[in-house]
Amino acid sequence: MRNIRLEENTQFTFEDSKFDKLFLAIGSCECHGEHLPFGCDSLVSHQIALDLAERFDDAVVAPPLWFGMSQHYRHQPMCLSLSDDTVVRVVRELLDSALYWGIKKVLIVNGHDGNIAPIEIAARDFKVQNPDFGLAVLDAWWVTAGNLLPENTFEVWNGLGHGGEGETSIGLSIFPELCDMDRAKGQVPEFDTNVKLIWNFDELTPYGASGDPTKATKEKGDAMRQVLVDYLEKYIRHMDAQNWRYGVVK
Repeated sequence: MRNIRLEENTQFTFEDSKFDKLFLAIGSCECHGEHLPFGCDSLVSHQIALDLAERFDDAVVAPPLWFGMSQHYRHQPMCLSLSDDTVVRVVRELLDSALYWGIKKVLIVNGHDGNIAPIEIAARDFKVQNPDFGLAVLDAWWVTAGNLLPENTFEVWNGLGHGGEGETSIGLSIFPELCDMDRAKGQVPEFDTNVKLIWNFDELTPYGASGDPTKATKEKGDAMRQVLVDYLEKYIRHMDAQNWRYGVVK
C-alpha cells in the first residue's frame, strides 16, 4: 500500500510507488504566544503537504524541517534558530538530493515568515543551475488562505498575525490537543503599507503573538485547510499537464 510519508518508506516501497513529486515542508521552533506549541509552523506546513499528497498517486512528503531562520523571534522562549545562510544551504542540498534520486518536481510548503527570503535565494539559485527541474513554493500559506477565503471569514486583520486568528484557527483544526485557548492573547501592530520596516518581534507585541488569537475557531481552520489544499491540487495538476513550466492556473 502506498505510504505518502517518505520517512516510513523502504527502498522497495519507494521504488515500487514510482513517486515523481516531493512535497517539502519547512517550519521553525519558536514562541507563538502562550497558547500554541513551538513547532506550530512545521506542524501546519507538514499537514498541508500530507493533505495534498493524499490526492495524488505519485507524490511523497518529506519529513518536515523543524528549524528555520527565527532570530527575530528569539526574545521569547524557546527559540532554536538557524541562520539565513544555513537555511539557504539546507534547502539547496535537499533539492540536490531529490534530483540525485530522480525526483524533478518539488513543491516547498513554507510555514514561517523568516524562511521566505532564504528559500527564495536557494530556489532561484537551484533553478538557474537546473533549468529542467520543476520547482514551486507556497511561501506564505497564511496570506494565500486569506486571499482565497470569503472576505468576511476573519474578524481581525484578515486573520493575519504570528499566532493570530488564522494561525490559531488552523492549529485548532490540526492539533487541538496542543492549543491552550485560555492563554490566547495578541496585539495588532500598525504597519505602513508602502515601506517595509525591519522589526524584531518584541517591537510589535509583548505577548509572543500578534493579531487576535481569541477570534480563532476550528471551523475557520478547517476552511483554511480546505481552500489551500483544493487550490494546490489544482495547481499541481495544471503544472503536471504542462511539464511544470510557467503558466497561470485558471
